[in-house]
Amino acid sequence: MAQMVSQTEQGQRVERMASSIASPVPLGMIALAFATAIIGCAYAGFIIPSNRADVSLAVGAALFFGGIVQILAGMWEFRKDDTIAATVFTSYGGFLVAFGFVFLPGLSIFSTFANTSTLHQALGLFFLCWTIISGLLFLGSLRTNIAMILTLLLLFVAYLVLTIGQLASANTVLLAIGGWIAIATALVGWYTALASLVDSTNSSYKLPMGWIG
Repeated sequence: MAQMVSQTEQGQRVERMASSIASPVPLGMIALAFATAIIGCAYAGFIIPSNRADVSLAVGAALFFGGIVQILAGMWEFRKDDTIAATVFTSYGGFLVAFGFVFLPGLSIFSTFANTSTLHQALGLFFLCWTIISGLLFLGSLRTNIAMILTLLLLFVAYLVLTIGQLASANTVLLAIGGWIAIATALVGWYTALASLVDSTNSSYKLPMGWIG
């Protein structure tokens, strides 16, 4: 009996400690949307011309802000016992760090490929693996809220199209479509971040997120 009471008290202490931590969701969603927008603009040719050199110019932002900040937000979400958000932010943060490292200027990673066809196949495989992960994250989020679900669904579709585009020998039309879908993903992500931020500050107005369950 004493052991059960002790376990209950310990659980209550953990719950109080978790509730005292600020919500990392706005930070994670802002970083997710920011990096996704940069990648989308690069592939869509919007503002940033669609070529490898200009993609490399965006690596610093995607790597250090989008990647590392999301990993940090994911770790805080684990502390708050929010498995879905923690997995989303940490996974996508790790993906962005890897993506940024591949395109990092000065490392000459592209020179290791014998030809451009091999490069496109490698990027296609890279995107394919992330597309599968995005699908799993989308399915796992179906009991959260509509804003999060829509963000992950668009993210899945964007990387699916980018995957097909890369495997189709860097089909410019498909890559551009994937880029524009990524931009749409970023817009929804920023809305989700704002809605979560407003909700966490107990503001007098709220933005609908469509909570489920």
